[in-house]
Amino acid sequence: MVIGEVLYVLVLIFVCLRIISDTNSTTKTLAYLLFAVFVPFFGIAFYFFFGINYRNRKMYSKKLFENADMAKRLREELYHYSRQIFNENDAALQGNKELAYMLLKDSMSPLTSNNSVKLLINGENKFPEVLKALSEAKNHIHIEYYIYEDDEIGSAIGDLLVKKAREGVSVRFIYDDFGSSSIRKKFVLWLNNSGVRAFPFFKINFISFANRINYRNHRKIIVIDGRTAFVGGINVSDRYINKPEDTKSLFWRDTHVKIDGPGVQYLQYLFLCDWNFCANEQIQVNDNFFPREKNFPKIDNKIVQIAAGGPDSKTPVILYTLLQAINLATEEILITTPYFIPGESLLDALTIASLSGLSVKLLVPGKSDSILVNSAARSYYDDLLKAGVEIYQYTKGFVHAKTLVADRKIAVVGTANMDFRSFDLNFEVNAIVYDTVTANELADVFYDDLKDAEKIDEIKWAQRPRLKQLWQKTARLVSPLL
Repeated sequence: MVIGEVLYVLVLIFVCLRIISDTNSTTKTLAYLLFAVFVPFFGIAFYFFFGINYRNRKMYSKKLFENADMAKRLREELYHYSRQIFNENDAALQGNKELAYMLLKDSMSPLTSNNSVKLLINGENKFPEVLKALSEAKNHIHIEYYIYEDDEIGSAIGDLLVKKAREGVSVRFIYDDFGSSSIRKKFVLWLNNSGVRAFPFFKINFISFANRINYRNHRKIIVIDGRTAFVGGINVSDRYINKPEDTKSLFWRDTHVKIDGPGVQYLQYLFLCDWNFCANEQIQVNDNFFPREKNFPKIDNKIVQIAAGGPDSKTPVILYTLLQAINLATEEILITTPYFIPGESLLDALTIASLSGLSVKLLVPGKSDSILVNSAARSYYDDLLKAGVEIYQYTKGFVHAKTLVADRKIAVVGTANMDFRSFDLNFEVNAIVYDTVTANELADVFYDDLKDAEKIDEIKWAQRPRLKQLWQKTARLVSPLL
């Protein structure tokens, strides 16, 4: 027993030193240290399963190496879009040029104009648009989802993908092996046998289970013929479709966006990078994937830029984007998120904005699908309420939308939650629309959602039971691990 105790202490010391040297975030370092020390055996095992920092390690080097040439070729072709738009005097872009330039410099995501953007509220509005666009595909369909289920809507999209493949359209399908575990066998096999090429982003097996389950492809992307794209928070599942006659199911409130125009091209680039990685291919760039700017009809003139991040990113792009949008705002910030574990930098940014006189409103779920995450999120409310941030809890159902509106000039719609997982671990993507019309539309949606929400009263919130406060603060200690 003594020998066992000595060995355990030595292992614990080794693990603690490993945590300190391998984890960049001080908050996460302390959380893992506490977990390893105070939860014997399980804490150590948890760190090795989920805590090791695989950013830029071998598991991603293949993706980066194979697509370096593609990135270089695209850079010159796409860069001129941004230079032209920077020189234009667009009202929505004014005051946000620092945000646009940061994304351009950090991840070579170009500004694109002459885009048409349509907000799609909830699955009942998204999926008819998706089915119509898919049926009109002529050259290729690229589809990538975190959750895809073989239910009524999943089957309808699957049938259409197979139909288009048999018509000669090239169909590529990427699914997350964890989030879409229910389709791994029969549905995916059927797709592959029917002319659709389908691959998991990270195939989960026992040996690599620990790291692969931790790094999830949370993106929801559809690209059609390099001209039309869909991106946002809505996965492929019947749960996202609210039917008026169904009064028993949980109402699901979510937001997606449809883009037509050059703004599609960076989403296409992301998909092809992900495809080359998971399919072990090297797709060559051509005009079918990236139509020339002159070939896009000028339907509208909305400016679009894409922010994408993941464990292969040099910086936490999603976090930086949100921070910059908040920092540049001068009047109003409207945020909707289902999971709110902001960390110190985002918490400080919102606090400073509110104390500086800006109207800051945050819409979160009244009830979450995770008690622990919801409790950790609520531990952050005290500081925000004291700073004057208005926090609303959605009561009609579950709000799953991930959106931000700043000064009614820019609108952000995407897949990223406001939590450590989306900022650091997941592969995420957000669309940023520099357009007052779209921003006002999304702001109107936000205020409409507030009709089905309850505002948290600062005084009553401070008087909630001590035991509940203790539990929420305890959950906050492990929030970096969630």
